[in-house]
Amino acid sequence: MGLVEHVKNKVRSRVAKAAPTVARRRTSQHPAANSHEGVLRARLLADPNDRVAFAELAEIVRAHAAEGHEGERRPRAVADAEWALAEELAHNSRAWYPLVELARLSVDDDLEGAQRRLGIAVEREPTGRALTEALAMLRRADRLDAALALGVGHWRPREHVPEAGRELVQIAVQAGRIGEAKRHLAALEAHPDQGAVNNLRIDLDAMIVSHES
Repeated sequence: MGLVEHVKNKVRSRVAKAAPTVARRRTSQHPAANSHEGVLRARLLADPNDRVAFAELAEIVRAHAAEGHEGERRPRAVADAEWALAEELAHNSRAWYPLVELARLSVDDDLEGAQRRLGIAVEREPTGRALTEALAMLRRADRLDAALALGVGHWRPREHVPEAGRELVQIAVQAGRIGEAKRHLAALEAHPDQGAVNNLRIDLDAMIVSHES
């Protein structure tokens, strides 16, 4: 059984059990409002896409989950807790970053599920920030074909932040699709903030040229 499937099964079983495990209690109970964990949860309630707050709270949750676990059980308990946190936050209809985190945690074992979560994340966020994060995550995971499919299907050059186009160009270059990279770079000309585009164009042009030779 893969790690992601193990995590999913653990989360399902926790919902069914009347007596939750320590990791579940740590994730779902409300800490004191003046505690650091309470402050982080309040920040995420106000903005479920606060990356800094999510990262700090995930670190706390992972530390809680590691308590009382030894050897091979510890990494699974930690992954379980992080998954549960991201899943909890992803239920907020404004949340897109937790969905990107769920996709990151599942991309190696369940690429199709990860792509589905990323699609939902991108649809929830109109400026292209979610698309930028999703593309960057897939690029780092070396899932270039999946990244290109997501970008081509959702990128709107005129409306999205230029960084989304930068990611798409970079991914196309890394995939060896230089012609496609050039088309994406040309599409950035539709963006109304050409100053921001020009700042990216120098590096992207150099990247394309270096892979052409």
